[in-house]
Amino acid sequence: MKFVVKTGKTVEDALQEALLELKATEKDVEYEVIEEASRGLFGIIGSKEAKIKVVLKNDPEKTASKFLDGILQGMGIIALFDISINDDIMNIEINNISSSDMGILIGKRGNTLDSIQYLLSIAINKGRDDYLKVILDAEGYRKKREETLIRLANKMAEKAVYSKRPVKLEPMNPYERRIIHSALQTFEGVSTYSEGNDPYRRVVIVTK
Repeated sequence: MKFVVKTGKTVEDALQEALLELKATEKDVEYEVIEEASRGLFGIIGSKEAKIKVVLKNDPEKTASKFLDGILQGMGIIALFDISINDDIMNIEINNISSSDMGILIGKRGNTLDSIQYLLSIAINKGRDDYLKVILDAEGYRKKREETLIRLANKMAEKAVYSKRPVKLEPMNPYERRIIHSALQTFEGVSTYSEGNDPYRRVVIVTK
């Protein structure tokens, strides 16, 4: 967590010096008075300046907005996004994206979107005591992908039952593998497990 220690004739003077260095406003910081100012003998001899420690607060929404703005600009993508926090989860939804930019932002099987989500999580949780989970989505992609994976899971489970042979799915990231496992928990006659090492780890569907 970023902080500075400043001195001044008064606490207010020291605070203003700190805000100038941190490029922040008073609502963005917390401060602790280490030493109060004292006038000393005759107001000259032994006088001491005020000394304070000023800590820059980690505003997760502000951090996320600034970080994501930078990434989108760097990718040459023009889009809007909404940020909301519920309990310990931050949801970020990117909207108003052109179809060509959509493909660039999401990447193959959502890999680019996942990478940006990972970087956002690091930036937002830096210096935080309580971990904030970040879920980044674009035009409802994750929900659509989940529905596609559930359909795939059921189709491949039917194939496994019909052929009575194990069915191996394409390599997937941990999030997508969890969707497959969850979707087939109640599918009668099959069970699932994962094999291999990332990024080639995949779900295998077998009959019971």
